[in-house]
Amino acid sequence: METYKEKILVVDDEASIRRILETRLSMIGYDVVTAADGEEALEIFYNTVPDLVVLDVMMPKLDGYGVCQELRKESDIPIIMLTALGDVADRITGLELGADDYVVKPFSPKELEARIRSVLRRVEKSSTPGIPNSGVISIASIKIDTNKRQVYKGDERIRLTGMEFSLLELLVSRSGEPFSRSEILQEVWGYTPERHVDTRVVDVHISRLRAKLEDDPSNPELILTARGTGYLFQRILEPGEEL
Repeated sequence: METYKEKILVVDDEASIRRILETRLSMIGYDVVTAADGEEALEIFYNTVPDLVVLDVMMPKLDGYGVCQELRKESDIPIIMLTALGDVADRITGLELGADDYVVKPFSPKELEARIRSVLRRVEKSSTPGIPNSGVISIASIKIDTNKRQVYKGDERIRLTGMEFSLLELLVSRSGEPFSRSEILQEVWGYTPERHVDTRVVDVHISRLRAKLEDDPSNPELILTARGTGYLFQRILEPGEEL
């Protein structure tokens, strides 16, 4: 019986980068497909259904931002952006469009491999301390099913990316207790920030969650800011418990 290999789509207009990543990722056990531009990336994506996309920003025909937008219209597949753009705002754009993480060029292949492992690990189901045995948590109009990794607001299912769900699950697991940005980055993304900018990954994902879950994202009642610390989820009361 053949072992299932996770499939990674590498999208970059530089042939040397595609070749290096295809070789290295194949050597550590991934099935790798590649694309040289955004349009080819979308075609290959729909034909091969990969488990994760490594996506360059600056490409001909359709850039990485455009590809990310198209994928997010109907898929929550993990996306890691590759960017040579030095400006912080440019790096954050990919996250705001739905990417899960980014790596700045020039990068170490080992760093990218670590990020890929971390993202794939987080989007796979795992039990989290602090979550009830049923795996279902309800607060206000929100229902979180950690077994199915699904979230409902009333009767409507809210589409979350794997990393968005993992972030929400972490916050809920210790509801009422604040997490620092660095702690969230380490728990969800699996690495410690080396530069201040890295924690913006957390801020953007929090904004994305609030936009999807809060009635008024500018005045959140579920995902709260802990001044000078980071973020926390409103305390969830146990059945029969009172404030």
